[in-house]
Amino acid sequence: MSKSILAIDIGSTKICAVIAEVTGDDIQIIGHGVAKSQGVKKGIITNIELASKSIRKALNDARRIAGNNISTATVSISNAYAKSLSSTGVVNIPQKDISTKEINRLMETALYNANIPNEYEVIHVLPYNFRVDEQDFIEDPYGMNASRLEVDANIILTQKTSLSNLKKTVRSAGLEIEGIVLNSYASSITVLQDDEKELGVALIDMGGQTSNLIIHIGNSIRYNSFLGVGSNHITNDLSMALHTPLQIAENVKIRHGDLVNGTHEIIELPVIGDEENRNSISLEMVHSVVMARVEESLSILANAIDKSALSEQIGAGIVLTGGMTKLKGIRELATAIFRNSPVRIGYPKDVGGLIDELKDPSFSTVIGLLLYQTGGHTQYEIDNEKNMLHTKSHIPEVELGDIRLNDEQQNNSAIVTQKRRKKEKKVGNKVLRDMNPEKDSDNFSFDDLPRPDANEGNIISKITNWAKQLF
Repeated sequence: MSKSILAIDIGSTKICAVIAEVTGDDIQIIGHGVAKSQGVKKGIITNIELASKSIRKALNDARRIAGNNISTATVSISNAYAKSLSSTGVVNIPQKDISTKEINRLMETALYNANIPNEYEVIHVLPYNFRVDEQDFIEDPYGMNASRLEVDANIILTQKTSLSNLKKTVRSAGLEIEGIVLNSYASSITVLQDDEKELGVALIDMGGQTSNLIIHIGNSIRYNSFLGVGSNHITNDLSMALHTPLQIAENVKIRHGDLVNGTHEIIELPVIGDEENRNSISLEMVHSVVMARVEESLSILANAIDKSALSEQIGAGIVLTGGMTKLKGIRELATAIFRNSPVRIGYPKDVGGLIDELKDPSFSTVIGLLLYQTGGHTQYEIDNEKNMLHTKSHIPEVELGDIRLNDEQQNNSAIVTQKRRKKEKKVGNKVLRDMNPEKDSDNFSFDDLPRPDANEGNIISKITNWAKQLF
């Protein structure tokens, strides 16, 4: 049985909508649409009407290609809105076995203990360290036997007003919201490899007007930050330095933006406000302008990593993604700025129907949103609707005698096995359990039956006496 999913990345320079069909674990992209972003500046919605029109345009193109009128979407939210804080939670485990129910209760406790400002709302609760009976660094406590469970969690917040404006914008485009995901979190799902997450890695998503930073260590995101600078700022710098229109400056950036080599080649560019006259510009000047802006941006992001107090745990280095990474030589420059840490350019994972256009780093977020909907999130998470997401497969309801175990009660196979070993014997309308499950049934004795007392009535007594007479 297949289902349709829709992901919408609301960026500062473009809006991208992608529709996919999901059958089991298989994802097949069947339609996409891209529109110029309006009403969004540096990740912040500044005009709901214009932004919703851009969403509708991208959505209609995707629907037309897919032949699908899906109206429920998972959308991205910018790091510009977000901040994070740490919290801890502790719960006792009366049944001694840890199921998803106990983990959910634990994460809700961590959320309850967090000091969340009134003007903020939770979008992700991401646990990154579990402790089972004082034993630290437990990767996954599911199925373990314990009396006490603790967790450290990273809680990502967003401003209530900004979240409300985002919801209004999406609903104005005729859509219902299924989920809201931090854009850099979505990018990390499709760009980062498991080994990088385990060793610790910093992901920088460099877009048109923003650069978003997250640090992923072990199980989850531990830190996120935001810089309101992107590739459009390079275009603005070139336009002012070369006295040429913005569109011409954009073309110069794409064709001649080189962070490695600056040449003395001369090009002719129209003068802003005077298309009849042209200026002679050296590409060395173009190189200097582009280099200055990119070097400044990367240096600020490097300082943010240092301030996170997690820089020593980033063993896998830095991953760059987003449209700005298409500048020639940006990896080499980043390697020098990030103190010779390994640096690579991250591309979206290859999923079914991923055409060449969508393989670009600028589409990392929207592909990550698709994967998020199909279980690509962290192994445990509380989302913006306060629902717990987890990667454990559904355990069907199991009937054992007169005992019914649903997926919450059936914590693991060990519990099921233990319950199956208990021998149930029906006598009349009562179920009597053999309190010694290891005793062989051939050695059964009527003396093992519980002795009925006066308050239990005569039914059990009569049945017991009748059975003794027979045997």
